[in-house]
Amino acid sequence: MLIDDALLKQVGAHVHRHLKCKTCAIISDSNVAPLFAKCLNESLASAGFRPTLITIPPGEKSKTLEQAGAICDQMIAAGLDRQSFVIGLGGGVIGDISGFVAAIYHRGIPHVQIPTTLLAMVDSSIGGKTGVNTRDGKNLIGAIHHPLLVIDDVDVLRTLPRREFNQGFAEIIKHAVIADGKMFRTLQRWKAGDPPSLGSGVAGAPALQQLIKRNIKIKSKIVAKDERDQTGERALLNFGHTVGHAIERAGGYREFLHGEALSLGIVAACAISIKKAGLLPDQRDSIVNLLRRFQLPTRLPRNFLRKKILEAVKFDKKFEAGKVRFIVTPQIGTAHVSRDVTMKDVREAIEGL
Repeated sequence: MLIDDALLKQVGAHVHRHLKCKTCAIISDSNVAPLFAKCLNESLASAGFRPTLITIPPGEKSKTLEQAGAICDQMIAAGLDRQSFVIGLGGGVIGDISGFVAAIYHRGIPHVQIPTTLLAMVDSSIGGKTGVNTRDGKNLIGAIHHPLLVIDDVDVLRTLPRREFNQGFAEIIKHAVIADGKMFRTLQRWKAGDPPSLGSGVAGAPALQQLIKRNIKIKSKIVAKDERDQTGERALLNFGHTVGHAIERAGGYREFLHGEALSLGIVAACAISIKKAGLLPDQRDSIVNLLRRFQLPTRLPRNFLRKKILEAVKFDKKFEAGKVRFIVTPQIGTAHVSRDVTMKDVREAIEGL
C-alpha cells in the first residue's frame, strides 16, 4: 500500500518491484481514462510494460457478468495470458470489476489497484472483495482476490466534483462509528472548508493523507480477523449497508451515489440501534449531524417509494436462512452483530427516513 502525492508517474517503477511480467490490462471508465490513462500508460511503458487500455461506461450499471466477460474477451484478443496482470484505474466500481476479472482470468492473475476516489481509497480497495451485481442485488457474484499492490495518489482527488468527494466521508464516518470514537470527534472539529483541502496539516502531515491512512488501518485490522467473512467480525463493516444497498437498488443505481445511500443506511441503522442496542438519541443526533456536515443526505425524498427499499432488503447478502445479520452500535466507537432485528424494525427505520 502506497499513499502519497505525485505517485501516478511512478507507478511503473513501483509495479516493477513486484511484477516482472510485461503485459497488463488497464481497466478504467470513460470518465477516468481521459484524465489519467495517458500518464499511467507512459509510466508503465517507461518501466518496460506493455499495457492494453480497456475502457467501460461509468457507474454501477457496468458492474455485470456480461461486462466482465466482454473485458475478458478484449484481454484474450490482446494476447494477455496467465503471466499478465490487471490494473484497476478508477473508483469503487472499477476496483470491484477489475478485481473480479483478475480473479477469474486464467483462474487468477495479479491485481493492482489505483483508486481515484476517496471512497475507494478508504474502503473498497481494502480487503480483497471483488464482484458484480445481478438483477436482484449488489455483489451477489464475486470472489475474494486481494490486490498485490494498492497505490493511492491523493493528487487525483483534486479532479473530483464536491459531491463525489464528499460521498467518501460516509465510509469514513461509518468506520468512526463502529471502531474509532477519537476519529469521530476529530471529524466533528473539522471546519466546513477543511475536507476538500489536500494541504491542511495534521501533526505535520497533510490531513487527508493521515485520514486515509487511519481508515485503511481500521478496515485492515477488521478484515485480518475475518478475511472470508465467516466469524461475524468482518460483518461490522456492513454497518449501514443493509438498508444502504437496498436504497441503491430501489433507485436503479441512478438516484444516489453509494456513499449517499450509505449515509441514509447509517441513519436507519442508528434508529434500529436505539431500539436494539441502547444507542442514546443524542449520539444518534451527533452521527446525523456529522453526515450533514459533509453534505450527505439523511432523509429520503418525499416521493421515493419506500416499499421498493423493503423489497430490495430481502436480497441482501447479509441474510442467512431468511434472517438478517444486522449491525448495530450501542455507542460511537463500537458495534456488534445483532440477530434480534426483525423485518418490522427495518421497515419502521426505512419509513422514518
